Amino acid sequence: MENTSSHLPPTSLDIGNQFQQAVSHHQAGRHSEAAEIYREILQVQPRHPDVNHNMGVLQVQQNQAAAALPYFMVALGADPSRGQFWLSYIDALIRTNQVQDAKETLALTRKQGLEGKSLDDLAARLQLLEQQATQQSATTVQMNKETPVSALNTASPSLQEPSIEHLDTLSALLSHGQIDKAENLARAMTVRFPNHWAGWKMLGVVFSRKGQNEQALFPMQRAAQLLPNDAEAHNNLGITLQSLEKTKAAETSYRRALQLNENYAEANNNLGSLLQKKGELKASESCYRRALKINPRYVKALKNMAVLLGETGRIDEAKSSYETILTINPDDVEALTELGTLQQKAGRLEESEVLHRRVLQIDPNLGAAHFNLGNVLFSSGKLKEAHEQMQIAVQLKPDFAEAHCELGSICQKLCQNDLAVTHFTRALQINPELAEANSNLGMLLYDAKMHTDAEIFYRRALRTKPEHALIHNNLGVLLHDLGKLEEAEAHFRTAIKLNPDYAGAYSNLIFSLCQDITSDESTMAEIYHRFDERFVINADRQTLTNSKIGDRHLHIGFVSGDLRNHAVASFIEPLLAALSKFPDLTLHAYHNNVIEDEVSRRLKQYFAHWHAVSFLSDPALAEKISNEHIDILIDLSGHSAKNRLLTFAKRPAPIQMSWLGCPISTGMSAMDYFLADHYMLPVGKMEEQFIEKIIRLPAHAPFLPVQDAPSVNPLPALTNGHLTFGSFNRASKINQPVIARWSKLLRALPDARMLLGGVPVNSTVMLTEWFASENIDKGRLEFYPHTNTHDYLSLHHKVDFALDTFPYNGATVALNAVHMGVPTLTVAGDTTVGRLGSAIMQHLGLNEFVAHDESDFIAKGKDWHNNLEKLAGVRANMRNRFSHSAIADTGGIAAALVQACRIAWQCWCTDGTQASIDVSDTQS
Repeated sequence: MENTSSHLPPTSLDIGNQFQQAVSHHQAGRHSEAAEIYREILQVQPRHPDVNHNMGVLQVQQNQAAAALPYFMVALGADPSRGQFWLSYIDALIRTNQVQDAKETLALTRKQGLEGKSLDDLAARLQLLEQQATQQSATTVQMNKETPVSALNTASPSLQEPSIEHLDTLSALLSHGQIDKAENLARAMTVRFPNHWAGWKMLGVVFSRKGQNEQALFPMQRAAQLLPNDAEAHNNLGITLQSLEKTKAAETSYRRALQLNENYAEANNNLGSLLQKKGELKASESCYRRALKINPRYVKALKNMAVLLGETGRIDEAKSSYETILTINPDDVEALTELGTLQQKAGRLEESEVLHRRVLQIDPNLGAAHFNLGNVLFSSGKLKEAHEQMQIAVQLKPDFAEAHCELGSICQKLCQNDLAVTHFTRALQINPELAEANSNLGMLLYDAKMHTDAEIFYRRALRTKPEHALIHNNLGVLLHDLGKLEEAEAHFRTAIKLNPDYAGAYSNLIFSLCQDITSDESTMAEIYHRFDERFVINADRQTLTNSKIGDRHLHIGFVSGDLRNHAVASFIEPLLAALSKFPDLTLHAYHNNVIEDEVSRRLKQYFAHWHAVSFLSDPALAEKISNEHIDILIDLSGHSAKNRLLTFAKRPAPIQMSWLGCPISTGMSAMDYFLADHYMLPVGKMEEQFIEKIIRLPAHAPFLPVQDAPSVNPLPALTNGHLTFGSFNRASKINQPVIARWSKLLRALPDARMLLGGVPVNSTVMLTEWFASENIDKGRLEFYPHTNTHDYLSLHHKVDFALDTFPYNGATVALNAVHMGVPTLTVAGDTTVGRLGSAIMQHLGLNEFVAHDESDFIAKGKDWHNNLEKLAGVRANMRNRFSHSAIADTGGIAAALVQACRIAWQCWCTDGTQASIDVSDTQS
């Protein structure tokens, strides 16, 4: 059984003891301890005269004379006979330069018979203060003019409460914004009529309007005590308590106000606001709805309701609330701004732009409005206009860190990286904890291959915002590139947990898992299922109007972020050149990248229509593709960077295919076909890994070698006297099991060496340690960083043959090596990405470089070590082999693809059934 203790209210004896203890602390200079006990007593006896007086004295001793005044007023109200209370009150008035109030109060004190040296000293101080004020004033003050306070003090002593004239005067001062005069009169009322509600209530209102909520608390509490049945007094007290984060007490006050008047719209709204902050959204919404039922044009409640609806994902209802506000006040800047933000989030960028421009018509000097408009323009791809608006924002508000950060992002998109760094740095000078600026600077450094510095900024951003999904994703991408897959995947999973609709994090996780040796089919199947369920199965589909005529002209669209200087271009460029010659096809490009370079300009000539779509939302892009009546839409990214798989989820075309970028299944029920070849995806093998039907081409894709590549050199082992193995794969493909396999071959051939190219500087230590754990001395290793294409290809002059990675083989690097005369020793895996290397070697007729398992891998490596002359012959004849392979038969692959498209189209036009298609025998 649990022991519990009850809490009884303290007795007067307890309070006496507490008070003496507080006084001891106070006299000993332990002010914080004294204040704590004084406050505890005031919780029980808020009008305790001595405690209030001592709290006031404490505030004065801490140079907080203004804060002392309410305490002295309460003390006087509780016991106006105590001369010291009057002295302390007048002293505080003098300290706060409230000369007239001090003078009138001193006169009132003398009328009540208080005299003595202390009062004379105060009078002398007051006289000196008056003289100084007179000397400094440019005009003469008419001292004989009666003020509201003097009028009150000279009123009949028999008056028991403020007159109507006094109350009207106080209301007029408040309504005309004469806050200081209203404060003086309200204070005087609390002294003259300490048991009347008017002075206390108005004094609380005055303090609230001045933002002095701590000072407002006691007057509000006193007013509520004096007006126990006044709903407004309890509501006002609730507002003050809530501002001081005294949530429980504030809620009690609001509910008391509503007990007194259930039709009190403001109290319903205030209670709703408090409950919303507590996370009690359903109860909060009920309060707002009651407030709006009472007053449908209550703007504050409409705004609060709109915020709540937005937080709960009811965007259309939230927009409706803001639209209602704008019918009441078309110039409500807050409503225009929030509605503009909601429209932007919904992808309605034109509507959002109109709203933010309307804000600027109302107030052209509002920096935040320029920032918001710049944001929308940025999202719309209007980079120059966005840049202009952000520039205005920082000109109007030079310390606007968020605007500098966004300006940096715009500059980055405009390829003005130096300016981007300047703005990110400026943002961090203003606010070193701005997570977005740290993250964006990290992205810039990542793009510049400065991985160490990038990681520092990403981690700094996460320290500030540990629940920022985008930053977790970006750090995951960096760690993935460094080969730290386990840690990278943890960040991708965290990003997904924080934002379950973050499709990019899903794609990055899938892309990483297919390179992770610890991943298996069940892991992949589970994440595929989650992706399809989240983004595809219930996606809003486009209404297709394509005519079902089997032999008609076809419109084929290609969607990619890599139609530029990128590995994908090496495969797609020769194919597009061939496809563009088919008269019954029209080719459309949907380029999902702001970067367009010389390669992009070359590719454009093969398309009838080129669309830059990186700034289009997925719904907008799907609608565009559907409106252009694309018959067959081909994804060239898979789950790699800059994919638009969520556009495919909306099925904007009758037939959808995935190819090249990430050669694994998309896992999407909306994707119809996956393009491969017999070596990469043999019939009857691994098909269960795909939700798509398989189209088998003569080769997975054609390949365009670098045109000005260095010539092939003789086999270096013939002059070196030892073999040099090589790898030019990215670090993410090189894991410890890969190093272990390579090391077995290196141990079997003690004189052999290993060259690794394209390795990030901060991966070399990790790789060296992995080799060391396999007893491979670092003296046998050579590391080369990323470099230009010519120097990268020239490194092949040092390599006799390459060693493949697993579970994700090299493809582009293997084909570049082929063109440089370097074959790749590989193991045929049990996934498509694990058979890329073997497929290339088999297409070239180099089966002797394709191992069945690890022991066979070691055996084949030793065989080639013992047969260098044959290896030299392979090297010398490699380019000829390639030119006669299916990979070089661009025309054959293009004809096969067209044939496959026609077969798929005929199926759709008839009964819509789909089956795998084999066109691997098609020749040019």
